[in-house]
Amino acid sequence: MIFWELFYTFFLIGLFTFGGGYAMLPLIQERVVANGWMSSQQITDFIAVSESTPGPFAINIATYVGTETTGGNVFGAVCATLGVVLPSFLVILLVARIYEKFKRSRIVAGCMTGLRPVVVGLIASAVLGMAADVFLPMMAEMPTLSLWDQIAAAVTTVPFYMSLFIFAWMLVLVFKKVHPVVVILLSAALGIAGGYIDKFWI
Repeated sequence: MIFWELFYTFFLIGLFTFGGGYAMLPLIQERVVANGWMSSQQITDFIAVSESTPGPFAINIATYVGTETTGGNVFGAVCATLGVVLPSFLVILLVARIYEKFKRSRIVAGCMTGLRPVVVGLIASAVLGMAADVFLPMMAEMPTLSLWDQIAAAVTTVPFYMSLFIFAWMLVLVFKKVHPVVVILLSAALGIAGGYIDKFWI
């Protein structure tokens, strides 16, 4: 039953992910694509929407996948959202009760030390996977193309140059005191403009 599958899948994702929503991305991408619920490109597109809309990232994307998978059924969204939230809720309740007692434990300290690089690796995996979908979108459609052919084809597209321009905006945000809302709005405007220009790109 699709509702149980949504709840169970996102429950496992929420249970075995450390580091927040970004660290969940590789697991979400792998399980959702493996189940045939959405394509990798669809997930990447919604990540962009989720990051510019209010609310926690993991909840936004779970709600979206649940809604899309069940044809707009609200109960599907509830099942996926509850699945991804429930493990964190239960774990935090447990940790809040026992952390003070065990926070000086060498075993607990060792676990925390070991988890840090894992979280970084999960986030890096998500970034590389998204980068492939954004800059090399032909990879899934034409898998026989070599990497260099993929790159050559990508640099002739409008989305590639728009992505580079938006990446430049990110660097501005890092090194200059520009309000993040301004960067989000300008990036959205550039993305919309790029979408229209791409229709007429030869």
